[in-house]
Amino acid sequence: MIKALLALGDRYAARSSWKDFALLKFCLFSMGLIAGTMIPKEKKGPVIAVAAAIFTASYVPLMAKVFRVAAEKDE
Repeated sequence: MIKALLALGDRYAARSSWKDFALLKFCLFSMGLIAGTMIPKEKKGPVIAVAAAIFTASYVPLMAKVFRVAAEKDE
């Protein structure tokens, strides 16, 4: 199972451009904001809302590509 996931990761990286990796960084950054933000309660809502929007906007295309790569036959 682990070998299959690592192979999928290698195939995904080989077919990715800088734009895909930029989306990945935005996705991870927004997850970090959601998980680790230590701001006053009155300001927490807007920050989480923006971070969740960035996460969703970056996560969907990333996962779509992962599933496309996973569905491809090995060359």
